[in-house]
Amino acid sequence: MGESAYTIGSRGVRRDQGSCVMQNYSLRRWIMLIALVGSLVPVPGAVFANPASRDRAAAEHLGTVSFAVSCRSAVREQFSRGVALLHDFWYDEARPQFERILARDPSCAMAHWGVAMSVFHQIWDRPDDPAIATAARELRAARARPAKTARERAFIAALSGFFDADGRSYATRIETYSAAMGEIFARYPNDIDAGAFYALSMLAAERPDDTSLRQEHAAVRILTPLFGAHPDHPGVVHYIIHACDTPALAADGLVAARHYGTIAGSAPHAAHMPGHIFARLGLWQEDIEANRVSVEASKFAEAHGESGAIDQFHSDDFLLYAYLQSAQDESARAMIDESSGLIRHFSAMTGMADHYMMGMFPYYQSKLPIFLALETRDWKTAAELEPISSAPPETQTQVYWARVIADGHLRRADRAALDLAAHDALVEEIKKGRHAYYADSTGARITREEMLGWAAFAAGANDAAISHMGAAADLQDRVGQGEVDIPAREMLGDMLLELGRPGPALAEYERSLQLSPNRFNGLFSAGLAAEGAGDRARAAGYYATLLRLTDGGAHTARAEIAHARDALAADASASLR
Repeated sequence: MGESAYTIGSRGVRRDQGSCVMQNYSLRRWIMLIALVGSLVPVPGAVFANPASRDRAAAEHLGTVSFAVSCRSAVREQFSRGVALLHDFWYDEARPQFERILARDPSCAMAHWGVAMSVFHQIWDRPDDPAIATAARELRAARARPAKTARERAFIAALSGFFDADGRSYATRIETYSAAMGEIFARYPNDIDAGAFYALSMLAAERPDDTSLRQEHAAVRILTPLFGAHPDHPGVVHYIIHACDTPALAADGLVAARHYGTIAGSAPHAAHMPGHIFARLGLWQEDIEANRVSVEASKFAEAHGESGAIDQFHSDDFLLYAYLQSAQDESARAMIDESSGLIRHFSAMTGMADHYMMGMFPYYQSKLPIFLALETRDWKTAAELEPISSAPPETQTQVYWARVIADGHLRRADRAALDLAAHDALVEEIKKGRHAYYADSTGARITREEMLGWAAFAAGANDAAISHMGAAADLQDRVGQGEVDIPAREMLGDMLLELGRPGPALAEYERSLQLSPNRFNGLFSAGLAAEGAGDRARAAGYYATLLRLTDGGAHTARAEIAHARDALAADASASLR
């Protein structure tokens, strides 16, 4: 048995304090340890910048992985690279990597495990029938030529336990897999990859309707000490970001977020991942920079025959949101145009018909225009958006969500009722398909309460509207909004403000900004509500923050910016009298 490290550039971790202490380990304690080590030991430079600046022959940047396998020594370094690709969620590159290993060493049972892992996208989606068939075939091959060590056989057995076609529910199978990974980590506590994969399995095993954050806290308890000891391991850093991808924990993921791009900038998804935390914390320029780097990594990968370009659309989603929050409106519109062109390009490519991203193209074609309209409060455009008829029902629902919001603002009660009914009909379709679990998720419950609220608001049923939106906000506060989303509590503030109740509206906006800081509409609306409540000093604070975050409104013609400037100018003039 041998071990070979696949090490891709590293540097000292940037320090930032987290906001909360985990039950058994303080992330702050480990941050201090990493900072101390970084100050004493020279570390090689890392690349977070544009990946196009590096020569293809230079080292990749995927993180540092050293996965021990009993395969031939000639393939061990390549195996560690494959595991790094898995940790970076670069699945389309991981699979051929393990297949190349099998071509060189057909006796490498763990390479079959690697192929199976490459179709197991744990927190992205649930495996479809082709993925299950592929994984089951590979795992049968792995068991047919048993690995030489008990540890390797345990990894294969754990994954086989998930993919065995024995009629168990997905929830039962993923929980069984997670328990098996926990046993492996308990048996081999110094195995970094076992710990990282165990933490990932915990996040994957979270039930769709679980609002407790227990799985996130448990994952962080495992990952935090591993991060202190192995800050350049891509799985450890990556999964901390996912575990902290909720308002309650986001600040504790900031150090990992600022570090991940420096160690794994070659992987488009890895370069993008810091944006999850930056978006949670309202750090729009850092969000933009991370996702720009991700887009460049995607383009670089495509230019060199790799698959990473397909990941660009997720980065575009985050870029659009950050551009809109910082009022870089022309950049937002240009990004939508570029994304639409790329989707047409990839959709026309041969061999794409069965690619998992084909189902996502209509999602982004729908979502990007939706958020441009909603965030710029262009209610008429939002109300006229049309779903893509060939899109899956779960994709079409977001169009009706946007339309009902617009119907509410426009007080179009009949249209709101029709759009709500169309949404509900699509949910019934979802319940009949393989994504039926979507319909019962916490996110689906929040969406429906929001829509019921706006439909009631459109009809003038104000008490019902506030009740439904309050229920949506209370539920969303427990788990956090999506990274690219409009907070329900902000929408509750909008209702109250439109009803002429600025004081209560201000309270809701301020609660929303605590969980979703630095949102353009949250800041402006809080200022407007404060004005309405007669608190000009408070209003001035919000307007000043808005102008600071938007470069003084230099890149937008939104009326909100003009109002903020005028209000601050009026205050300044009054103070001179």
